[in-house]
Amino acid sequence: MCGEGKVVCVTGGSGYIASWLIKRLLQRGYIVKATVRDTGDPKKTDHLLALDGAKERLHLFKANLLEEGSFDAAVDGCEGVFHTASPVIFAVTDPQAELIDPAVKGTLNVLKSCTKVQSIKRVIITSSMVTIPYNGKPLSLDVVVDETWFSDPTLCKEMKLWYVLSKTLAEEAAWKFAKENSIDLVTSSPGIVIGPLLQPTLNETVEMILKLVNGAQTYPDAHYRSVDVRDVADAHIRAFEIPSANGRYCLVTHALHFSEVLKIVHQHYPTLNLPKKCVTNDLNNLSMSTYMVSMEKAKTLGISFIPLEVTLRDTIESLKEKGFLSI
Repeated sequence: MCGEGKVVCVTGGSGYIASWLIKRLLQRGYIVKATVRDTGDPKKTDHLLALDGAKERLHLFKANLLEEGSFDAAVDGCEGVFHTASPVIFAVTDPQAELIDPAVKGTLNVLKSCTKVQSIKRVIITSSMVTIPYNGKPLSLDVVVDETWFSDPTLCKEMKLWYVLSKTLAEEAAWKFAKENSIDLVTSSPGIVIGPLLQPTLNETVEMILKLVNGAQTYPDAHYRSVDVRDVADAHIRAFEIPSANGRYCLVTHALHFSEVLKIVHQHYPTLNLPKKCVTNDLNNLSMSTYMVSMEKAKTLGISFIPLEVTLRDTIESLKEKGFLSI
């Protein structure tokens, strides 16, 4: 096991990606120090404590993104830190308080804690594909976006794309701080993350699938750029373990129109009442563009990416198992 005896930290431990990351790290023999907002909340902790190896090698810490020094104890003695904690909310009333401050200040607070620990070799931050294409460049089927693209915060603000803005500003701040403080930083930029749930609660990206297969009347005239949560977790770990890993990694294994996604679902679940009408989103949303995403750099991490039909089937089966979907 590659991680045997090595200590790493995962922030936002109760989250969707983080839960799978902790599971995979424990499977590889790592000692994991995970942060959660409330260590006394069974919805945040029970599914983590039930993981194989958790009893021996998982340690939970309470931490708050907005509190400087809050992550000191969790990162102390670690070789690697995986910062996944950041709100994923698509409808907000106060973007600054609900999204931007936790994303930006939280990232800097984690990195500040890391500067106090000499044993830390690398920090991996969960960013997002939204930090890539929102920059005003023309997009079409023959355009391939990659890690050299950066979303423009000014444009994001003008378009009121608050989640996009929060992730873009957080990544900008992270790279600036890492350069100034000589931190070996890698960022992972997944598209829409789906796959089976470990946590008992429903997260925003899996909820999109639930709504699509659970009585929706319409589906959007848009492209669905997705990646399996298990592949995202593995990519994080490989980005830590491979010495030559560096910079940013786009993680979008599938880019299909929603109609194609529904065809795959129908093949496996012919009795589901799937939407038949396609509607155009009034918002100026880049999901309607037909650009491609380069996976050339991601392939260097040596992951065998999971086929979309497997991911969709596992997602739906998980939704059934957790009681969110009855078919």
